[in-house]
Amino acid sequence: MRSTPSRRTTATGALIAAAALLAVGVQTGSASAAPDAGTAKAATTSTANHGALTKQLSPSQRAELIREATAGRAATAEKLGLGPQEKLVVRDVVQDNDGTTHTRYERTFDGLPVLGGDLVVQESKAGTTESVVKASPATASQLKAVSTTADVAPAAAQKQALGAAKAAGSDKAVADQAPRKVVWMASGTPQLAYETVVGGLQEDGTPNALHVITDATTGAKLYEWQAIETGVGNTEYSGQVTLNTSGAYNLTDTTRGNHKTYNLNHGTSGTGTLFSGSDDVWGDGTASNPETAAADAHYGAAETWDYYKNVHGRTGIKGNGVGAYSRVHYGNSYVNAFWDDSCFCMTYGDGYGNAAPLTALDVAAHEMSHGVTSNTAGLNYSGESGGLNEATSDIFGTAVEFYANNSTDKGDYLIGEKIDINGDGTPLRYQDKPSRDGISKDSWYSGIGSIDVHYSSGPANHFFYLLSEGSGAKTINGVSYNSPTSDGLPVTGIGRDKAEQIWFKALTTKFTSTTNYAAARTGTLAVAGALYGTSSAEYKSVADAWAAINVGTRPGGNTDPTDPGDGTVFQNTTTVAIPDHGSAVTSSVNVTGRSGKAPSALKVGVDITHSWRGDLVIDLVAPDGGTFRLKNASIGDSADNVKTTYTVNASSKTANGTWKLKVQDVYSGYSGKINSFKLTF
Repeated sequence: MRSTPSRRTTATGALIAAAALLAVGVQTGSASAAPDAGTAKAATTSTANHGALTKQLSPSQRAELIREATAGRAATAEKLGLGPQEKLVVRDVVQDNDGTTHTRYERTFDGLPVLGGDLVVQESKAGTTESVVKASPATASQLKAVSTTADVAPAAAQKQALGAAKAAGSDKAVADQAPRKVVWMASGTPQLAYETVVGGLQEDGTPNALHVITDATTGAKLYEWQAIETGVGNTEYSGQVTLNTSGAYNLTDTTRGNHKTYNLNHGTSGTGTLFSGSDDVWGDGTASNPETAAADAHYGAAETWDYYKNVHGRTGIKGNGVGAYSRVHYGNSYVNAFWDDSCFCMTYGDGYGNAAPLTALDVAAHEMSHGVTSNTAGLNYSGESGGLNEATSDIFGTAVEFYANNSTDKGDYLIGEKIDINGDGTPLRYQDKPSRDGISKDSWYSGIGSIDVHYSSGPANHFFYLLSEGSGAKTINGVSYNSPTSDGLPVTGIGRDKAEQIWFKALTTKFTSTTNYAAARTGTLAVAGALYGTSSAEYKSVADAWAAINVGTRPGGNTDPTDPGDGTVFQNTTTVAIPDHGSAVTSSVNVTGRSGKAPSALKVGVDITHSWRGDLVIDLVAPDGGTFRLKNASIGDSADNVKTTYTVNASSKTANGTWKLKVQDVYSGYSGKINSFKLTF
């Protein structure tokens, strides 16, 4: 979750160690290519396919499926065309009501872990392979070419990792363990690398688990991610609730995998002391009573367990019936909460002045959901996959809050509204319009992978709200919302229950460690098609909701919009090559949802790159054929790059239709490309 200066959540792959509620720093990650429409393989009927719903498995049934998959992994590897040095490791198995299985594998090469080598194989009840989703497009021949002999010593990799941690503000970073040799494939072409985990503390006191990937040939840093993920009886936030306890009154929930709640008593390590007492009354609703925060945390863990079990058929975070545990009163005035894979536990600070514990229901669900993500898709906690990771915790934090139906903490699309970290009564995040917090993004854009994951989560949160409730103004449980769309077109919601099922099934059967926004669109469309059919209203709403945050297009349309904050931009970012002294080429934008004439001050954004010397003629062509001359360049002696905005009086032209950017070189010695073209109404 997020606060103003501090906010942090985690890392991932099969390596996620933990995740936090608030951001403590900015995660690094390269900008991604524009999301494409993606064609999902799905059913073609319009009726709901309930056989595609996830089956609730008992721990023993799940264990048996994992044993069967493990026994057949060599045959599966051969069927997938993997090389003789590659081995599959079964990580999880999900089964649908119709017997379809989704088996998640990790991979090794010559005995080394392959990071970014994870994949999901979908098989019919008869054992026929129906689809394979891979985290990396790298081929078996590329992996086979990797040498496992390192040129850089492990000590150099460790030094590089410590330097990266200190550069990120972790002055108390320490080397937790020696670097391990791995094959790094998450960025594309496989290469030998070292993975170093740096421990100690981050700048705000959150435990540190920074994973740094170093090239084993050159020593250069390839990638990094933070693996601590952070995220709130007689409770402070949820009123008087029933808690499952045991023995002579201690906070052990034997009905939910023996989940326990401990008191760290302001310590920062170890398990702490199990809460126990002379009676079965816990807390008094105030932060001054140490048991109050424990009651909130214990209650939040119970509701989250019940939600995943009763709604999605998942018994426990790992699906194996084993409970996690909670630790409250971490540190001194620690303003955060986090999930940590290494202890399989949630940890909560007491907030500013130790007066406002971060133990609200949606916070608890947010943190536990990091554990679910870690043990399913393993979304890397950096770049676009990191934003999707963080959004997943927000999505299910919201889902649990509605599921609990607590009259003191009613369900809403506000994240962390009870804990008031901002000090002004506002929530941490808003799902209907994420930019309301002043930092998060409403829509996808090409550089979103380079910002902190708590803010790049905005588009996915926005997608979930739109898919659940639709666009426009409405009031739900007394809270007013007004959700915009980047293309100015409406979205019809399908209801929160269906939206949750689609996101959960995509997370557990379609997403991998490297899933980005474009792949998330493809995965959710595949799930919607399997559940409801590709001609269904649900399928269309999924596509519309993605288009409304600038990912892909609406069915039957060809818009490629971006969101400047007011939903009035139509853009084409497809690169179009311009020949040397050739005929004119065009780049098109299809404008829909605009009535009447174009405004008198129509702005045309142009981004064109070309080589030395050139004489460009650039025209804007309206849907009715009317032409506006934007540029008639003179010959230059150096590169002539056009990246500007022109204002055109186009009020006599109809707004709707295909607008074209027409570019021609009329002087020999020129070649180039149109990078982008946009219209602002």
